[in-house]
Amino acid sequence: MAEQVIWGIHMAREHGVAPISQGYVALGWNDVGDLSKLAPTREAFKAAYSATYPDAKAGNVAVSAGVLFRFVREMKAGDVVVYPSKEDRMVNIGVVAGEYRVDPALPDDCHNARAVQWRRSVPRTSFSQPALNEIGSALTLFRVSSNAEEFLAALRGEAFEAAEIDEVSAERAAAQVQESTEDFIIKRLKGGQTAYQFEHFVAHLLKCMGYFSRVTQASGDGGVDIIAHRDELGFEPPIIKVQCKQVLSTIGRPEVQQLHGAIERGEHGLFVTLGGFSADARTFERTKPNLRLIDGEALIEMIYAHYEKFEPRYQMLLPLTRSYVPNPIGSPQE
Repeated sequence: MAEQVIWGIHMAREHGVAPISQGYVALGWNDVGDLSKLAPTREAFKAAYSATYPDAKAGNVAVSAGVLFRFVREMKAGDVVVYPSKEDRMVNIGVVAGEYRVDPALPDDCHNARAVQWRRSVPRTSFSQPALNEIGSALTLFRVSSNAEEFLAALRGEAFEAAEIDEVSAERAAAQVQESTEDFIIKRLKGGQTAYQFEHFVAHLLKCMGYFSRVTQASGDGGVDIIAHRDELGFEPPIIKVQCKQVLSTIGRPEVQQLHGAIERGEHGLFVTLGGFSADARTFERTKPNLRLIDGEALIEMIYAHYEKFEPRYQMLLPLTRSYVPNPIGSPQE
């Protein structure tokens, strides 16, 4: 039996969850033109890339043209594709279902596309660290091999325990350390606390940001878990009503609307979750200047910014330290 080919791909955050809902993977470098018209050789792709980007260095030409060549000529229908989505921190696994095509309607000016039948969307925290390290490749498109069985098991909906591997190449270290730290934080906030303790954690984070905050008693409060304000007595506006969801799934518009319905005139709303928000929820947020949605990534940034002010119990929950890692120069991207 032939070995199952597995591809990993990174797409810009601007795609959001559109690749999953619309069934595609896509790359940029649109100025090179319709790649199907190029001769099926790496040299032809390098020549076309160099002609389009004459200032690109030789190393960048080889890397970027190689990505395009693999996408057009080596990727085949039936291959498995793994897409780690930054928008919702899910690892999406599917099967390539179509040949290369040019689609100008796709987001973020990424017109080079292939159809994909997505089968599974699995939280990043379900995978071993070596598997996450492998799909944290600095390349836009790459072969997945070292942890192939783990991703195939996830595709089948099966549990899989992988052996831990410690080796990480220097050129991938920066991206991997960042993603590893983010995964660690999300795992601790999800698995190291109850939902009620998570509310107290968010309240403490707001205190570190200069707010007075208190956790409310549940029941009939429109989803409001925390009340925050600038003055000690809570008389001075604005009042901030906060809802917390200790979940990794995507929060939809109805839940966001429920919080907004509990906000009175002159008040503000804050929705905090470990996961992400749907496109409809984000659209609703943009129409409400007194509403802010904080997903897992934004929450991590707030933690980094105010970590030094945390009480010891929360620093024990999230034991972090500052580190210096390589910052390799990246190749031109779409």
